[in-house]
Amino acid sequence: MNNTNNVKTHRKKSLRRMQNLQLYSMCALPVLLIFIFNYIPMAGLVLAFKNFRYDKGMFGSPWAGIDNFRFFFESDSFIKITRNTLGLNALFIFLIIVCSVALAVTLFRINSRRATKVYQTVLITPHFVSWVVAAYIVYALLNPQYGLINHLLVKFGIEPIDWYAMPKAWPAILSIAYIWKHIGLDSVIYYAALMGMDSSLIEAASVDGATRWQQTRFVIIPQLTVLIVIQTILKIGGIFRADFGMFYQLTRDVGMLYETTDVIDTFIFRTMRVVGNMGMSSAVGFLQSVVGFVLVMVTNYVSKKIDEDYGLF
Repeated sequence: MNNTNNVKTHRKKSLRRMQNLQLYSMCALPVLLIFIFNYIPMAGLVLAFKNFRYDKGMFGSPWAGIDNFRFFFESDSFIKITRNTLGLNALFIFLIIVCSVALAVTLFRINSRRATKVYQTVLITPHFVSWVVAAYIVYALLNPQYGLINHLLVKFGIEPIDWYAMPKAWPAILSIAYIWKHIGLDSVIYYAALMGMDSSLIEAASVDGATRWQQTRFVIIPQLTVLIVIQTILKIGGIFRADFGMFYQLTRDVGMLYETTDVIDTFIFRTMRVVGNMGMSSAVGFLQSVVGFVLVMVTNYVSKKIDEDYGLF
């Protein structure tokens, strides 16, 4: 009897090992790619503390201490670019979460699943459009002489506007472009969460006389609260980084717009183009990563203090 039980136990362990081996083999390639592209490049962080010289290489270049960081903090544009980076990213995070949740709820309310798939496909498409292509679309709309918007303004008897000489208008323009590009993919995340919701909750609310707005506010939105918090924490981790392609391509690197559109990444790019010091770029990138990590940890800690289920980890 004992031998029989031992054989069964051994077979169960062997089966479990085989199942685990299959899972490990499936994870092997992603783990290898992460190791190659995310962990090995960390050795390059040493450049942040060196005066890089091409003839001596990354490890042979002389040490510069914190001079590369001092360059960034002592720059005349430090306050302006930090304000623009944090302010615009905070605006983007707020708008994309509000808009994507609203879109997901709207799609969820559509009864025709075929129509929902068509809408999702159309809305996701801009995510795969590069900022270079988007920049030409924006330029076709905002060109001071031949832009579509200025043609419409002239037809209504309004003077054409030189959009590339109006820095105060660009936070709104960049926000619209950011939402256009990312709202489709972000809404799919919230829509997938809603598809797993118990439909009887909405039916019960409807029977109790709740309007569609009340159903959305008191039944649907609470189902998304945890996911919204997690998405917010993840996005806050990148608040000190800017989408270089968007800020550089859409504004066409016009100097008159630097007041409201110059961010850390575009500033470092221009500095690198003039100075050519790799250490300065590495120092700012290292600083952005540290700030992002700290913000994620702080945001997650505060979220868990509010509610244990709201934490990312």
